[in-house]
Amino acid sequence: MSLCKDCISGVRHEGTPEGKIEKIGGIRSYIATPHGEYSKDKVIVFIPDVFGIDMDNGKLLADAFAHDGYKVVAPDLFNGDPIPDGALDSGTFDFMAWLGKHPPAGVVPIVEKVIDALKAEGVTKFGAVAFCYGGRLAFDLAFKGSLDVVVANHPSLLKVPEDLERYLAEAKAPLLINSCETDQQFPIEAQAKADEILGGGKFAPGYERPYWAGVVHGFSIRGDVSDPTIKAAKEGAYKAGIEFFKKHL
Repeated sequence: MSLCKDCISGVRHEGTPEGKIEKIGGIRSYIATPHGEYSKDKVIVFIPDVFGIDMDNGKLLADAFAHDGYKVVAPDLFNGDPIPDGALDSGTFDFMAWLGKHPPAGVVPIVEKVIDALKAEGVTKFGAVAFCYGGRLAFDLAFKGSLDVVVANHPSLLKVPEDLERYLAEAKAPLLINSCETDQQFPIEAQAKADEILGGGKFAPGYERPYWAGVVHGFSIRGDVSDPTIKAAKEGAYKAGIEFFKKHL
């Protein structure tokens, strides 16, 4: 199990986050809340990449989902120890040492604590929007029945075809995977296998796999929006995700 250089590539996005940091279930989390009326029984759990919740890229995306009418909760998966955003500049980082401290199996319970606390507040439906490393967690949570809808953006650390076959057999959450042309973590072959296993109506709850040409792993959260192709893909992936939530959540 390993990550790739594109897991720490990309740019910082400009903007001022509108949400707030507070603890939910004892877990430090970024909360983005719609300005108007919204369904209090629904939450989108934002499961970030290896940079966690403190880099503005994720916060700005969480805010976007809130602008579209959903309360969004992004847990601090790494207890204040994400990969530092300086890795974007250096392009290097000791992935394996970091991953040894934050294996997905050890991080899933952090998200579950947040979900349990939100259930106690009256939330009954949970969507997840996940990026890179977070895609692994979203699959694991879907296997447990903890999520009602999953939007996975260029997921990392999946075992193919095993996790796809398990999703078909065990998960009930409709699944959208935003995929791209160059992705060591979820390459073209894996994308085709996902379609073979889940597509064509085989996964009854619902399966979609938008494909974005000309972009690389990480494009939807760290893509350089000064490039028109990347900007269009990033915005298209967001649009596909929010439409999927409106359809299924």
